Amino acid sequence: MSIYLDKTSRVLVHGITGRMAQFHTKEMVEYGTNVVAGVVPGKGGETIFGIPVFNTVKEAVAQTGADASLVFVPPPFAADSIMEAADGGIRYCVCITDGIPAQDMIRVKRYMMRYPKERRMVLTGPNCAGTISPGKALLGIMPGHIYLPGHVGIVGRSGTLGYEAAQQLKDLGIGISTSVGIGGDPINGSSFRDVLAQFEADPDTHVVAMIGEIGGPQEAEAAAFVRDHMTKPVVAYVAGLTAPKGRTMGHAGAIISAFGESASEKVEILSAAGVTVAENPSVMGATIARVMQAA
Repeated sequence: MSIYLDKTSRVLVHGITGRMAQFHTKEMVEYGTNVVAGVVPGKGGETIFGIPVFNTVKEAVAQTGADASLVFVPPPFAADSIMEAADGGIRYCVCITDGIPAQDMIRVKRYMMRYPKERRMVLTGPNCAGTISPGKALLGIMPGHIYLPGHVGIVGRSGTLGYEAAQQLKDLGIGISTSVGIGGDPINGSSFRDVLAQFEADPDTHVVAMIGEIGGPQEAEAAAFVRDHMTKPVVAYVAGLTAPKGRTMGHAGAIISAFGESASEKVEILSAAGVTVAENPSVMGATIARVMQAA
């Protein structure tokens, strides 16, 4: 099993005719992802790599049965694309777009709440690398060749640190069940806690690796969830131990503004909840391997 994606997922790409969208759609198709449609208003009837393009999500879902989507739409229009996916029957949406205004994401989250839980779309991102279930499907921009199939679940705010963890694990012969990027923006679709709950319920995930960074309360909330609800071992790395307060570091959400938002405070909170914390990014793989052997 895997979470969010598998070989049966039927993927739709918003903004598929754009240069970067075409590049990554080609990569996803070559990986084996079942990309069945694209959506670009005004370009319905065209094809990209043999994939039909539709004017609306509802039309694409009706014609192709798409149930997952990837948003490659510029920031001013990305929120509308996410809401159209939610309204059109998409079950899982990944938003790659960086720079979506926080106010737009507040509107997106309120819009999604209008649907009952059983019909509510799951969103990861924005400003994320995507999701991959190795050997099954890739929905995003990550390099698929560095991910081995296996039993480690990865969830992270940083896409590149997720790549680093995957490569270190591959070098050790350890595979991944699913890797999920939740994005580095202050307001995102899914939190660490949301994804941890999915991994806890997934029988194919035996150990979870969590990659956090400075800013926001998500790591502290995740620590409380691990302490109270997780039966599987959790390994974490928190980036930004030397980051100064009040300065944004890379991601829009990576800014220390309150107690519990610095890397050192997050490490303390996670350790107190029973999470094994890697000292630096170069030992993420070795730390995960050690925890797997002890489990």
